[in-house]
Amino acid sequence: MKIELIKISKFFPGVKALQEVTVTIAPGKVHAICGENGAGKSTLLNILGGNLQADEGKIFIDHNEVKFSSPRDAFAKGITIVHQHLSLIDSLSIAENIYGNSPPVDHYGFLRRRNMISNTTNLLEQLDLKKLKPGQLVQSLNAGEKQMVEIAKAVVNNPQVVFFDEPTASVSEKDSLIIFKIIKKLKEAGVAVVYISHRLNEIFYLADEVTVLKDGKTQGTFSADQVDEERLIQLMVGREIDQNKRGSSRHSLPLLEVKNINGPGFNDISFTVHRGEIFGLGGLIGAGRTEIVRAIFGASLITGGILKVNEVPIRFFHHPIDAIHKRIGYVPEDRKTQGVFEDKSVAENIFVTELSTHSVFNAQKQKKIAEEYCRSLKINTPSIYKKAGELSGGNQQKLLIARWLYTNVDVLIMDEPTNGIDVGARFEIYGIMRQFIEQGKCILLISSELNELLNVCDRIMVVKKGKCVQILDAKNTSEEQILSLAMQ
Repeated sequence: MKIELIKISKFFPGVKALQEVTVTIAPGKVHAICGENGAGKSTLLNILGGNLQADEGKIFIDHNEVKFSSPRDAFAKGITIVHQHLSLIDSLSIAENIYGNSPPVDHYGFLRRRNMISNTTNLLEQLDLKKLKPGQLVQSLNAGEKQMVEIAKAVVNNPQVVFFDEPTASVSEKDSLIIFKIIKKLKEAGVAVVYISHRLNEIFYLADEVTVLKDGKTQGTFSADQVDEERLIQLMVGREIDQNKRGSSRHSLPLLEVKNINGPGFNDISFTVHRGEIFGLGGLIGAGRTEIVRAIFGASLITGGILKVNEVPIRFFHHPIDAIHKRIGYVPEDRKTQGVFEDKSVAENIFVTELSTHSVFNAQKQKKIAEEYCRSLKINTPSIYKKAGELSGGNQQKLLIARWLYTNVDVLIMDEPTNGIDVGARFEIYGIMRQFIEQGKCILLISSELNELLNVCDRIMVVKKGKCVQILDAKNTSEEQILSLAMQ
């Protein structure tokens, strides 16, 4: 099935979300849609999925004009979406979730449960997801497995077009490879695949064609072999970005020393992070990386071992405020539920650590500090009094970093800091990290993107099942080596 979008425009109050966007999506091909946050990707996806209607332009399927007034209309035409934010019901089984919209019933309308179970088994086998069982409750699955169920739910009715919206954003490298295999199977079956991702390596691995959006306008559609990563970034952000790997700023002086620590989800962990160093933690999702850094930050309890800051042994932290007093900060993986106070202003979010440790409130000081950090970190907000929950993911992430820069921490823990943010914000965050360590401070970085670990870190500790497998020099390490150690 061939889809043509001709001069599609969509307007919201004060915003031109899409302006005369023209795209052709061909069967049996993977068509990537790239662009920064706010470029119009989600709006385009919602129009094709029937959640929104275009204000101008036309949509053709196999040369026949169509109009979608609801998601049901798009579904009836064979169009389905694998959303970034899962639409599963945790209390139901895998089979019940997959067939939630179209359960097999008899001529009386009663559910054919046996058919549903056997059909689910066959589908999971076709997708090479044999480890999943139809009767398993979704709440028992990890993030990667839930994403697989979301994909199975999308393809159960043999769609003609499947949209993937950031499908690897919260899954491991191993699960990403499974998703890629499923996409290639769909392509071989003649299905048209539309793929949205901020991870450019995925775009070049999967896509046959790439359309770039910027500020709601099409910058062009290219065969994937016509453009390289540098050109794609320039088209997306409208400027050149410094991608050069930095020289090492690592000093000989240790800043954070961890010796044989134990805690919930990990044991016998030892490493030293020096001033001027970015120290990476690599491994599969669920390996124990987050548990290690949360314990160092005082969010969970260390039960044994030694912790030193500036070569001085310290008592284990019983609360994050203890870590903050020792000038340790933490940017969590889930910025929405664990980091940003969405209903509070930009200024209040930057100032929150001082509000928690001082009783005197200085509104003028708060205003000055917030404006300085918004300017220096390029936090895109019309006002420091705007609610933080209304910012894009990249701006929220820079807001969290601003909080710790203001607090003047020496050790900054960053858990998946570029997850789900666009390429422009990603490189801006890398620049902030570089400036931070050049001041003689250090960063603990968790990332599931192997190329990010290799390009940003000085050394990488591979973690598996709560234990350190090996500490590697990033300059002399490959993605294959990290993945092999994480899976061995």
